[in-house]
Amino acid sequence: MDAFNSFIGTITGFLWDYIIIIYLVLAGFWFSFSTGFIQVRELKEMIRLLGEGVGKKTEGNRISSFQAFCVSSASRVGVGNIAGIAIAVVLGGPGAIFWMWFIALLGAATGFVESTLAQIYKVPSSKGGFHGGPAYYIKMGLKNPAFAFLFAVLISVTYGLIYNSVQANTLANALLIVNLDPQVTAIGVAILTALVIFGGIARVARLSEWLVPVMAGLYILTAIYVVLVNITELPNVIYAIFSNAFNFDA
Repeated sequence: MDAFNSFIGTITGFLWDYIIIIYLVLAGFWFSFSTGFIQVRELKEMIRLLGEGVGKKTEGNRISSFQAFCVSSASRVGVGNIAGIAIAVVLGGPGAIFWMWFIALLGAATGFVESTLAQIYKVPSSKGGFHGGPAYYIKMGLKNPAFAFLFAVLISVTYGLIYNSVQANTLANALLIVNLDPQVTAIGVAILTALVIFGGIARVARLSEWLVPVMAGLYILTAIYVVLVNITELPNVIYAIFSNAFNFDA
């Protein structure tokens, strides 16, 4: 098992260090310039569309623009937003924060293009609503059903087993502080998750619609509190971020 873990770690390290990061950055530049920096240009329209969807009642499997935003945010915000940031700063220094801002700006264009392709190549579902996503536009847009099938299998394993395991493990470890048995946490998480996901995308959207704003609100308020109690250090922090942004570690 150690040999297998080492093998997987080597492949993962190579892909992330030399291939995936480079492709993501190049894609971000390409989509930003080809769309005229739509992530900045259409910021006002984005806010308008989200505002229209707040509190909007939907029927069947249809979801509002705000619900779609909440589901998307729920799938992205997690352990990496806290632990990942801390690791990046420890390894790269304060200048690493500058590059996280930079990549986030580029990545917004990539996210827009991904979402647009999903809308273009979605197909109607017999139960109402639509099916779509990368596997569909790989199959129909790139005309590559074999790669679409491979992607669908790998992403199912990733989201069905790996990502959920990371989040559940983190939750179980956090609750050890109140001496809650990890098995109890696992059973509770499994039951609560089943109650949501077996209700289909509509139930996931309805839950995310109120849960994500609460989560985001607490997240932002905590960050503001940390800044305010250390407000005298803020100018030094900003200076450290930009003055260290262009060294090799960052």
